[in-house]
Amino acid sequence: MLEEIATPPVPAGMTGRACVPAALVGLVGSGIQLSRTPRMHEAEAEAQGLRLSYRLFDTGQAHEGRGLAEILDAAELCGFAGLNVTFPHKIAAMGHVDTLSDAARSVGAINTVVFRDGRRSGHNTDMWGFAESFRRGMDGAGRDRVLLIGAGGAGVAVAHALMECGVGRLLIADTDRARQNDLLERLAATHPGRAEAAGSMEDTMGGALDGVVNATPVGMAKLPGSPVPAELLRPEMWVADIVYFPLETDLLREARRRGCKVLPGAGMAVFQAARAFKLFTGLAADPERMRATFESFTE
Repeated sequence: MLEEIATPPVPAGMTGRACVPAALVGLVGSGIQLSRTPRMHEAEAEAQGLRLSYRLFDTGQAHEGRGLAEILDAAELCGFAGLNVTFPHKIAAMGHVDTLSDAARSVGAINTVVFRDGRRSGHNTDMWGFAESFRRGMDGAGRDRVLLIGAGGAGVAVAHALMECGVGRLLIADTDRARQNDLLERLAATHPGRAEAAGSMEDTMGGALDGVVNATPVGMAKLPGSPVPAELLRPEMWVADIVYFPLETDLLREARRRGCKVLPGAGMAVFQAARAFKLFTGLAADPERMRATFESFTE
């Protein structure tokens, strides 16, 4: 495994160019072969004169039998600056770092591990990424009552971001009741009295509701569908999705058709990547340049 990840290739277009020494970073998760993150990081590094190689470690197929712990150990040994962490490892990764950022501690999940001076620090850039996307894309949207679907690693970050963005009452739905209750307990400690378990989808969507956020994998190319029955969507609601492949999920497509204001997952993907880039390299990223790279993909 070490041989597979130790030697960074020169990113396309950089052969023969003067640049600072190579940086190795990567992403560990399941079903990540179509991720846009590598190109965003490598293009931003090239724009700043940095030779950076971004590797994928797909626990779902590319590294059969190799778990999160083994990949983290190997990457650190091979001199990686750090790794991004995605589904389904964001909560488990908490047990494999030495220190946590304030955001990671409050969220209880990490999506970025930085290796430095023989220690590992865990960070959560999802929280800021969603909050920044929401602030820019949902200005003026109602925030009195919002339904959040999904209480996993990403959902926890989104829940805290929604609280920071001023949501008055957050209704949380998850098929895993233990996970749902854990998130409710976390929010009770940091934002008392502002979160509760959602009832049935029909009752919740049929009541007074300003917006809906999908923080589950439902809607991804590998898990098509929608977590919300189309007939429950109303034009006065706004709808956000954290899924970004495809950009237009079934949920967003139906929400647009029914007149809802929508927030695609691209914004969160770009802003969380911009913050992770700085953690890895120490260089401030240009979010608009990273967004342009993100949008250069074709579905």
